[in-house]
Amino acid sequence: MHFLDQAKIYLRSGAGGPGAVSFRREKYIEYGGPDGGNGGKGGDVVFEAVPGLNTLIDFRYAQHFRAKRGGHGMGKNRTGASAEDLVIAVPVGTQVFDEEREQLLADFTEAGQRVVLLEGGMGGRGNASYATSTNRAPRQHQPGIAAQEIAVWLRLKLLADAGLVGLPNAGKSTFINQVSNAGAKVGDYAFTTLVPKLGVVRHREREFVLADIPGLIEGAAEGAGIGDRFLGHIERCRVLIHLVDISGPDPAEAMQVIERELEAYGEALTDKPQLIALNKIDLADAELVEGFAAELRAAGAERVFAVSGATGAGVDALLNAVLEFLPERSSSAYVAPEDDDETPVEWSPLD
Repeated sequence: MHFLDQAKIYLRSGAGGPGAVSFRREKYIEYGGPDGGNGGKGGDVVFEAVPGLNTLIDFRYAQHFRAKRGGHGMGKNRTGASAEDLVIAVPVGTQVFDEEREQLLADFTEAGQRVVLLEGGMGGRGNASYATSTNRAPRQHQPGIAAQEIAVWLRLKLLADAGLVGLPNAGKSTFINQVSNAGAKVGDYAFTTLVPKLGVVRHREREFVLADIPGLIEGAAEGAGIGDRFLGHIERCRVLIHLVDISGPDPAEAMQVIERELEAYGEALTDKPQLIALNKIDLADAELVEGFAAELRAAGAERVFAVSGATGAGVDALLNAVLEFLPERSSSAYVAPEDDDETPVEWSPLD
C-alpha cells in the first residue's frame, strides 16, 4: 500500500443557476404576465472523515474537485434543481491548510466529522420575482452567484494513542510486531521502516493504537537521514515510548540524540510523557542491564523499562505503564488496511 501524508488539491463549488425570463401565453388566461422561475443552488464542497483510510494516496491521482452548478430556472415559475454536494472522503487525522500552508482551515479528529469548506452559489432570480404594480412585464433576471475556488493542502497526522521513537535499528519494528498486529518489516540494516506503521495493541482487556515512525538520527531536523517529517504522526499521541538499544555504543548518548531532535522539531513533543525502554536485553546479562539503566536515569530518564522486543521479556510492565496515560476507552480511529505491504514513500514537503 502506498503511503502519502501530504497532497495539494484544487476545489471549486458549484455556481448558482441563472433565473429565467418567461411570460405566460395561454389562450384562456387573461394578462398572463411573467412566470420565469429562480435558478437552483450550486453544490457545496464538503470534507468528511471516514474510518478505514490511513493514507492520502487517492489525492495523488485525483487533484481537481468541482461541484456541479445549479439548474436553470424555467417558465411556469419552475425553480431550477439544486446540485448535490460534492463530498470528499479523507482519513481521520487529516488537516486542511490554505494554499500558503499558514492557516488551518479544518482538522478532522473524529470519524463522521463533516466540514463545508466551500459553499455553492445561490440561484439567480427569475423575472417573475421582479414583477410589481408599475413593472408588470420585467425582463431582468439574475445569473446566479458565482462559484468559489480555492487550492488547499491536505496533511495527514495519524491518530495513535502511543508512539515509538528511537534511533535506526533500535528494535522498533520488532517491538511493534511483538505487541500488535502491525506486521512491520524487520531487517538488520538502518531505516528498515520507511513509512509510519500502526498496530492495535490488546493488553489487559483494553486496546490502544501504537504508531511506529522511521528512525531518527542526529541532524534529522536539518534533513539528515529520512529527516523529521514523519514526527507529525506522533504529535497527537498521549505518550511516547523511547526505545534505546542496549547493544549500541553509548545508550545514554543515543537517548539524548533523540531528545535533541524532538526539541528541535517543536510542537511540544518534549512535553509529552516518555517511557524509556532499554531494548534488546536478551543480548546482555542482568548486571549490564542494570548498569545501563542507571546511566539512562542519570542522563535524565524518569522511568526506565528493561525489555526485549524479540522475546517479550519486560514488555508487560511497559504496556502497563502505557495504560496509565490512556483513557478507559481509546478514542483513536484506526482500521488496518487489507494490503499492508510497505512500499517506498511518496511525499510532498510542507517546508
